Amino acid sequence: MLMEVRLNNVLAFNKPVVFSANADMRTKKFISNVHQENGNNIVKSTAIYGPNNTGKTCLIKGIASIIDILLNNEPHLLPNLFTHNSICELGIAFLYDKKKYDYTITYDAQSEEIIYEHFVHKFYDEYGNEKSDTLILKDIKKQEFKCVDPNVEPLMEVVANKTLLCHAIDTSKFSKLAEIKHIITEFARSIDIINMNNIPIDQTIKLLKNENNIQKKVVNFIKQADVYLDDFKYAEADMDIKLKKNGKAIADERALALPEQLLDQLKLISVYKGHPVPSMVFDSTGTKKIAALASYIIEALEKGRTLIVDELDSSLHFSLTRAIVALFNNELNDMAQLIFTVHDVTLLDCKRLFRKEQIWFVHKDEEQVYLYSLADFTTANTGIRDSTNLLDKYKKGVLGALPDPSFFDSLLDIKSKY
Repeated sequence: MLMEVRLNNVLAFNKPVVFSANADMRTKKFISNVHQENGNNIVKSTAIYGPNNTGKTCLIKGIASIIDILLNNEPHLLPNLFTHNSICELGIAFLYDKKKYDYTITYDAQSEEIIYEHFVHKFYDEYGNEKSDTLILKDIKKQEFKCVDPNVEPLMEVVANKTLLCHAIDTSKFSKLAEIKHIITEFARSIDIINMNNIPIDQTIKLLKNENNIQKKVVNFIKQADVYLDDFKYAEADMDIKLKKNGKAIADERALALPEQLLDQLKLISVYKGHPVPSMVFDSTGTKKIAALASYIIEALEKGRTLIVDELDSSLHFSLTRAIVALFNNELNDMAQLIFTVHDVTLLDCKRLFRKEQIWFVHKDEEQVYLYSLADFTTANTGIRDSTNLLDKYKKGVLGALPDPSFFDSLLDIKSKY
């Protein structure tokens, strides 16, 4: 599970920001929203609000860049445009196999090198104090090199800096470094990052092709999301798939000439009142997005994965978005995690849905981008309590991260003769 992300001089963030999924256990409200393990308390879902073009998507891109680095993929990492500084600072804390780890990485976008990496295992002693053990420290600038495997240390100064240490060295010869590589790659592979405006259907198609328990769960989820839908399935090869164009039927022989990916999508069948129809042609945008999203949600809940979604509420009814969040907050969910950006203000609800630390905001002014949670607002100064009408506070601008558009000048331009 993802616990914390730190970014500095990355994309929109010209100054350090910290996103945290740590729960404040001084309050026991909605305890089912929190995963508790070995002294670590992590919220199962997090909503991120803010106007367009303030930094919500940049936060997700920043997380994606960290995941790419952990997996030894090209990070596509860009420094902030206005700092004239190529050094990007990133950090991530996560829970893996009941243990907490923290990786700090400094990346030079100009030379495309990792000039600093520090990987630690964090734990609590018998008195509840957090301690840490350094597993890797590689500081090119200060020429500091440490590794939990002492046989690796002589190599650290001479290996390439294009990747993390565990990817730069043949780990088959160093068991402890191989274990580190396993930890960070398995954690990174447990995260799915998707954009609701460009969500791939491939994952759902793959699951629908196989008759098994998880396939049935995906289908059931899609059916429950659309009250008018009788069934949703992937057509067998011998099924008669027909589309209509200008009132004429197009037989499936024509479909054989289509690219495989498109053909797969044409074989997704929705059943309404007993009539099978191609989902691609007949279903609404919202139903198509739910069909694509279903596999990610089911696999996250089934396997304890982390799902990060940009604009979760895009084309979805507000009650459906709320129901998805409730799935992750439920006490039956053990380790699955949902992190999402959203504009739907009906989810600003600490009475029935969220703890304060589950609601985050991104705000931008002329100087910088700010990232903060509802828990950062003190009751004494703002009067914000669990029973507060957050929607009213948000509309009044008390919480920040509120757009204030005015199109009056545009109207004058449109109506002006000159």
